[in-house]
Amino acid sequence: MLTLATVGFAVNFWAWALLSPLAPKFKEALHLTSFQQALLVAVPVVVGSLGRIPVGALTDRYGGRVMFPLVSLATIVPVLYLGLAGHASLAGLLVGGFFLGIGGTAFAIGVPFVNAWFPPARRGLAIGVFGAGMGGTAISALTTVNLVKAGGTATPFVATAVVLAGYAAVAALLLRDAPARAVPVEPLSQRLAATMRLRVTWQASALYAVAFGGYVAFSVYLPAYLKTAYGLAQADAANRMAGFVLLAVLMRPVGGWLSDRFAPTRVLAGSLLVVAVGAAVQAFTPTLAPLGTAAFLSMAAALGAGSGATFALVAVLAPANKVGSVTGIVGAAGGLGGFVPPLLMGLLYGRYGTYALGLALLALVALAALLLDTTAVARTARRAAASHLMEGSKAHV
Repeated sequence: MLTLATVGFAVNFWAWALLSPLAPKFKEALHLTSFQQALLVAVPVVVGSLGRIPVGALTDRYGGRVMFPLVSLATIVPVLYLGLAGHASLAGLLVGGFFLGIGGTAFAIGVPFVNAWFPPARRGLAIGVFGAGMGGTAISALTTVNLVKAGGTATPFVATAVVLAGYAAVAALLLRDAPARAVPVEPLSQRLAATMRLRVTWQASALYAVAFGGYVAFSVYLPAYLKTAYGLAQADAANRMAGFVLLAVLMRPVGGWLSDRFAPTRVLAGSLLVVAVGAAVQAFTPTLAPLGTAAFLSMAAALGAGSGATFALVAVLAPANKVGSVTGIVGAAGGLGGFVPPLLMGLLYGRYGTYALGLALLALVALAALLLDTTAVARTARRAAASHLMEGSKAHV
């Protein structure tokens, strides 16, 4: 079940990230400004992020067995539209990108689905392994440009649609929800309202907006950044972005595994500190070899580990029947965290001709998140641990 969920996440994220590697091509073909290029890659991010809120709540109610095939099939429509017609104009790309955001909601399906299959002591690693499905963006980065060169603009979109259809069929046949999963009985609006009142919802949202938001921002904007700041060719920039994504993907289960053995807040603290230092170094636009590469790769590792640690925290602190709802809101915050930076970077570069200010802001935001993690979030985790200990003692008596 974990393997099937991870594959589904990766396939849907592959579709979700199709526009990013082609953004430089569309910029040249359609004579887009830097802001329009940033908007093009940001639209699927924000729609996929906000869509996680209802999708997570629906997964609590109906389970991953229903939701994974449904979201995969729905994503096929904008993928084919973009490949066959929508790429000819900015308006078409924005409309297609809006509905392409459906693919990004798959994350909110997988976390509650996987969470229900594993005991608390193993959830950090299990959800971290599932989170590695965000490597679907690396598949897109490595294949999209090459497929366009081989067969035309429609080729990567058609290929992705075929894979989505195949996965939807397999998921419908093989996926099973955990027998003991908690199924809520309250109406959707009531469940979401209760979820919004949980302290963990807002604390994890703030941390995930930085950790996963940073990952998403780099995964969608890094090709444009490398091409503009360092003069790299489109294919070279896409390949380097794929390396960034791959390292972040590999580190996500590591972050979950470390969180099972140490406190998730400790893993987050180390990750956020590395991000702050890496962003501060990159703000000076050092040469790519070796300092710039080291800065980007260290941030990739830290963002991946921090993303895994955040949902290890959710698995520990969120009520069992609200994991999907909490995941939806936290996942939305992470996606929105990835929506703002590309737009901001595009605006700042267009105004000042440099990315330094945007990266300096990332360093400051990471330091603010570090402060939150080591104070308020750490207190919440200690209270939850004490509460679980008291409940265990009462049950023993």
